[in-house]
Amino acid sequence: MSAPGGRPEAGSGEGATGRPLRLDFRGWLPGEDELLPVIEHLRAGGLLAYPTETVYGLGCLLREDALARLLALKRAGGEKPLLLLVPGKESVAGLAWTEEAAELAGVFWPGAVTLVLPDPEGRYPPAVRSREGNVAVRVSSHPLVRNLVALLGEPLTSTSANRPGEAPAADGETALAAALALGAGEELWVLDAGALPRSAPSTIVDCAAGVPRVLREGATPVRRLRCVLKEIVPPERESDEGER
Repeated sequence: MSAPGGRPEAGSGEGATGRPLRLDFRGWLPGEDELLPVIEHLRAGGLLAYPTETVYGLGCLLREDALARLLALKRAGGEKPLLLLVPGKESVAGLAWTEEAAELAGVFWPGAVTLVLPDPEGRYPPAVRSREGNVAVRVSSHPLVRNLVALLGEPLTSTSANRPGEAPAADGETALAAALALGAGEELWVLDAGALPRSAPSTIVDCAAGVPRVLREGATPVRRLRCVLKEIVPPERESDEGER
């Protein structure tokens, strides 16, 4: 695995060997050359902290060893599956798209709406599948991670960058501090794009069966969803879930 190159401020890490590597992308958007080492790191099984349009996330590719490290780092069991950031609707092989899900994606993607879709053939690993056999996906509107996922050409998992019980990180320094507190080492790189605008996590809509149902109302309110779908079931109660 090669070290990051390019502009000096983007290619320098923080800390000694054994600590997470922080890549400083504050104030500028990295291009393909600067992101290639990040892609190489992920394809080698590495973990990543990165900005989204809502909060900073932790993720990896759908590789068994990387998923195991990510779940161990987050101390997460199988009760809250990881969501997937994807390049686009056409890139989610095997998932069953309803007409309603396609309408929501057409209006709100890229953006802060996560759609839960059936995985009828069981193509996806248990870490991202719910007990019902569904997978949560979205296209991020943050330019850095959207470009990264497009270059990867495959899904990037996402769970919030925070210790259990704490608020998700809203800037790179907090994401790095959370990673260190969780015990992350050099297997994790932090893409620091600076502070994000204050935002709730993404809104999660279950489109797997029947009338779409909002599992969590977040950055995109139910009233906006109803501009696209008149029939949509609001959440039963205030969700206590963090960004998955």
